[in-house]
Amino acid sequence: MKTTKIRWGILSTGRIAGHFAQAVSSMPDSQLIAVGSRSLETGRAFAEEFGVPHVHSSYESLAADPDVDAIYVATPHPMHKDNSILCLSAGKAVLCEKPFTLNAREADAVIELARLKKLFLMEAMWTRFLPGMAKVRELIAGGVIGEPRMVMADFGFRANLDPRSRLFDPQLGGGSLLDVGVYCVSLASMIFGKPSRIAGLAALGTTGVDEQAGWVLGYDNGRLAVLSSAVRTHTQHEAWIHGTTGSIKIHAPWYAPKRISVLSHSKEEQVIDTPFDGNGFPHQITEANECIRAGRLESEILPLQETRDIMETLDGIRSQWGMTYPSEK
Repeated sequence: MKTTKIRWGILSTGRIAGHFAQAVSSMPDSQLIAVGSRSLETGRAFAEEFGVPHVHSSYESLAADPDVDAIYVATPHPMHKDNSILCLSAGKAVLCEKPFTLNAREADAVIELARLKKLFLMEAMWTRFLPGMAKVRELIAGGVIGEPRMVMADFGFRANLDPRSRLFDPQLGGGSLLDVGVYCVSLASMIFGKPSRIAGLAALGTTGVDEQAGWVLGYDNGRLAVLSSAVRTHTQHEAWIHGTTGSIKIHAPWYAPKRISVLSHSKEEQVIDTPFDGNGFPHQITEANECIRAGRLESEILPLQETRDIMETLDGIRSQWGMTYPSEK
């Protein structure tokens, strides 16, 4: 790299972009140097709030900024493919917000370009990089609960129905599955890999997107993941991993875990505190920074093939409901 610090740009100025800006600005090995917005006024307001020195009034201008090493793509789901391709085409490393794209076909296009240009690319599934999730992987690898047999996780909340919001607008990839259900699928993928069978149901609302849904993923040797998501129903936000000799409970909110319990069939419950830095985003940024400095093109913690498999699983779940987005027709 040209500099010791990784110089980041942020593409878009929404809520999630603000979370990233807050995190990256607090990290000594990173520098938030630029933001790109379709509105110069909005971009300037964002830059003033987070102390960003350079403001670009278009995404194209941000991608072309020679002082930017890597770009965080924070636009709505349907824009991820084109925005990531824009940045990769300009020679930038890319960290793209989850879900990685709208579907597996789009994921293939982005991954193919990154590999062709030999540029770093990673899905910004921030949960995967938290200390709590690292501890879960360590416990499972150590055989603490024996063979994992079942994963159970939910992520649901109740939002006011607004047909124009990204949660309910099909044009914006609305629905619970891509917004929060992707967390559950990613957790199951971390434990079991890619499923071989999918079964599920969804309650499709007046706008045609899934307002709540439940699905089961099947794996070899009878292993199962029982998962649910919602944007019109509050749920517990807990996750369990059940094994042959015990269970791991990831306390609520499981996608930002600060505590894990290990329940053994033969021992007392063990409670493990797993605090994380800041708002949780620094851990994924650290992983991206380390990969970029080392010249790695993807993360071993969340490799591109797994990201692609997760998108294919999400496609398979939606196919159970007969739900497609306008851009897919």
